[in-house]
Amino acid sequence: MNREILRIAIPSIITNITIPLLGIIDLSIVGHIDSADGGALAIGAISVGGLIFNMIYWLFAFLRMGSSGLTAQRFGREDGAGERRVLRMALTVAVVCGVGIFALQWPIEWLAHIIIAPTDEVWALAITYFHIRIWAAPAVLSLFALNGWFVGMQNSRFPMYIAIGQNLLNIAVSALLVFQFGLGVRGVALGTVISQYCGLAVALFLVRRIHLHPADGTIDTARELSLADFFRVNRDIFLRMICIIAVTTAFTSFGARQGDMLLAVNTLLIQLFILFSYFCDGFALAGEALVGKYVGAKSHERKMMCVRRLFGWASGVTLLFTTIYFFAANGILRLLTDDTSVIDAAQPYLPWTLAIPLAGFATFMWDGIFIGATATRQMLYTLAIAAAVFFVLWFWPMALPTNHHLWLAFVVYLVVRSVVQTAMARKVLRG
Repeated sequence: MNREILRIAIPSIITNITIPLLGIIDLSIVGHIDSADGGALAIGAISVGGLIFNMIYWLFAFLRMGSSGLTAQRFGREDGAGERRVLRMALTVAVVCGVGIFALQWPIEWLAHIIIAPTDEVWALAITYFHIRIWAAPAVLSLFALNGWFVGMQNSRFPMYIAIGQNLLNIAVSALLVFQFGLGVRGVALGTVISQYCGLAVALFLVRRIHLHPADGTIDTARELSLADFFRVNRDIFLRMICIIAVTTAFTSFGARQGDMLLAVNTLLIQLFILFSYFCDGFALAGEALVGKYVGAKSHERKMMCVRRLFGWASGVTLLFTTIYFFAANGILRLLTDDTSVIDAAQPYLPWTLAIPLAGFATFMWDGIFIGATATRQMLYTLAIAAAVFFVLWFWPMALPTNHHLWLAFVVYLVVRSVVQTAMARKVLRG
């Protein structure tokens, strides 16, 4: 069981770490342009453009998570027709949504300008970047669906290969277009689009390398996945993502109201949470694949063994990161910034970085397990409750400095997610 978990978790962790590189690569390339189309304005434009796409694509994460759990269950019961049906449904929805995003690019531009409100100079370059990268929306969402399907088919290596290949190609093509052809921000955006469509082409090719179970009609048709079932699962995950976005956006907004210094402190400290989440998410993805497989195979004993081992690995990761943050949090901050004033201002809030892994590891594991069991309605209820607690706690008067009050609300939000899902787990795992 440990080998099975690590076989899926390790490539997933590598994939998680490589995903942010697309944005980092774009920033590093424009940061070295010696022209009016480079420098601080270009860096700001890439940051704004990247933020717009993060806001859009985060809403469509259901395409990956929903595909994973549904596919894993059909893999577990050796339902080849079901495996193919999930893939067709997921890709169809992804392409339709991607085309819809492309068609709505001007309303999205208008709304993004109101929300982000950058300077006119930065916005002019950001919109150039945005209107080129938007062409890749169908490819990006299709890759969400395909990566979820690969994980459901117990293969997390293919998403890793695709992510690494995309990043390498993005470096090469963007650098060529920027430094050889002088396309500036346009070249960076075009390089990203090319790498994303190439990643999709590779993913579609790798689908043919996946061993599918025979579609021989021996599976009970009453258990066949319906379009209504597919949309029910993905609707719940979509609404859950809105709750998560509401909390994370509010956390950033409430921090920004305290001034530039505390905004910078919170931005740096939240990177420690994100780093921890990359590792825990790898084991959560293993939970999606393996729990889904055992639910489909009706192997309750193996399912429960998998859950126990997942929590064992998550506990080890939590202990590791808590220890690292206890002894080396300042060293990590120095890697992120040379500004000693920001590092000094962060000191009173470092204890919260120790609380985050302890508060959050259980909810990461339950998320993966619940997705594997397609218990998406329970996940939605959990996030709705936890988000409500976050906002109530934030607006509740407290004799605490404002930023400590904010971090307390965020940590309690993670604790509530863990506690509510743990309370629901018995019923979910019994099903």
